[in-house]
Amino acid sequence: MSPANQSKSLCFLLYFLMYSTKKLEDIQVNLTGSGVFVMKNQRIFPGIILIGFGGYFFLQQTGITIFPQFLSWPTLLMIVGIAFLGQGYSAKEYEAILPGVILTGFGLHFHLAGHASFWPNNTSGMLILLISIGLFLRFLKTNSGLFQAVVFLLFSILLLFNDKIMGYFGVLQSSISFIWKFWPALIIVVGVYFLLKKKK
Repeated sequence: MSPANQSKSLCFLLYFLMYSTKKLEDIQVNLTGSGVFVMKNQRIFPGIILIGFGGYFFLQQTGITIFPQFLSWPTLLMIVGIAFLGQGYSAKEYEAILPGVILTGFGLHFHLAGHASFWPNNTSGMLILLISIGLFLRFLKTNSGLFQAVVFLLFSILLLFNDKIMGYFGVLQSSISFIWKFWPALIIVVGVYFLLKKKK
């Protein structure tokens, strides 16, 4: 690892530590009552970050090559994601589950995509699927967000299995292909619906 990349990684680590400890109290004051997720237990998240990043840099500095393929930036994403999951489940701050699943899953995706035959290479579809999984896991703890989880799941299925779905329609494929070009407009409509939907 070059000195420049080491400096960037260390700055990344320091940023997360500062965000999750010293600056966190100021954020709590500014966001009180705003509905934005704020960590109340400030031990778990930075603790996992320190252990994970410490192990990552220790392997790099000592040249230990037990898992050389994991000494890359997707592993850093996974460490931060695991820290969010630890915060969500251990501290019962369930809003942290969604970013935890997204970061952990995205890091895992970049490790496996193109290397494991069973893993899909469709990054967009996997990202939306991870959002769906995160929303569903959060729903299991908060009993809210199931509808959003289902919507994202359907979108992910359309993206991940686009070729197979189009093949099932046979002779109608040309017409459906024309309609399929405008599926992003449907996402926009659903997004506007969520923004304008009044909270009950």
